[in-house]
Amino acid sequence: MLAAGLDPLEALVSHTATGKGMAPRWILATRGWGRTDWEAAQSRLRERGLLDAEGELTEAGTALRAELEEHTDRLDRAPYEHLGAQGVERLTELGRGFLTTAAVAGAFPEDLTGKG
Repeated sequence: MLAAGLDPLEALVSHTATGKGMAPRWILATRGWGRTDWEAAQSRLRERGLLDAEGELTEAGTALRAELEEHTDRLDRAPYEHLGAQGVERLTELGRGFLTTAAVAGAFPEDLTGKG
């Protein structure tokens, strides 16, 4: 994120703008930033042409997020290659089971993710 010129909050704001990140409400409630911090990060991203006036990613913002995802995928490839196809399949199965169990037990608020 730093190599892309994003500070920690800008990284969260841009990830949330993809619709895949934690909703701003939960970030602000659990990460120590305030609404003014969030709005300042949005403003900085708008100035760079990465967010539009509604807080949505622009074409440049979408391209940057895609580039970041591709880069992190390359950086974390080695452990998965070490596991091999069967190992990755088993890890995925275990992770999915854990996530499902946690979700059914109410570990995640219904509105945890999204842009809202």
